[in-house]
Amino acid sequence: MSSIPPHHHDLVACHECDLLQRLPSERGRGRVLCRRCGCVLHHRGRDLVAAPLALGLTALILFILSNTFTLLEFGLQGQRDSSYLLGGISELFAQGMPLLAGVVLLTTVIAPALHIGLLIYLYLPLLFGWRAPGFVTALRTVQAVLPWSMLEIFLLGVLVAAVKLAEQATILPGPAAWSLGLLVVVLAAAATQVHPHRLWDLVA
Repeated sequence: MSSIPPHHHDLVACHECDLLQRLPSERGRGRVLCRRCGCVLHHRGRDLVAAPLALGLTALILFILSNTFTLLEFGLQGQRDSSYLLGGISELFAQGMPLLAGVVLLTTVIAPALHIGLLIYLYLPLLFGWRAPGFVTALRTVQAVLPWSMLEIFLLGVLVAAVKLAEQATILPGPAAWSLGLLVVVLAAAATQVHPHRLWDLVA
């Protein structure tokens, strides 16, 4: 079996323009930019563990809040009702739409939960100077899960539905609506922090 030459470990593909290029052997502090598009390929000189881990833990708290508290509150002719994220998915199942319910469950609960859990699983051990078991599999799973996490699309759908129903009923956002909006922002920020070559630098 042929081995990969050592200098090939410094090759990295730009995640914006896909240009394959070699990182300088002496990177030191500061940033290494793509020579074609100027995107950041490598960043040294800051804590590459604390920021992703903090975002992951923040996302975990917001995720729990989003699935625990009221998403929307409805008022119609003196009667009030509340809507929950998981309750809405259960209602889709009850109305005979299991496929749609499964898609919503996957994109708004399962995929974000995997993203958050694996983010913490990858970075928490690094904080103490060791690599988590199954590191490679976990890193690949994070990259595979990201496209399936679609909380922002769900939130936009909820907003559109609320605007349409506002003429017929009083609709107020619940605590989960605010935490869900913050969760979208935090997960987007966390996604920008996960770069395989940076992680390999940390565990090498």
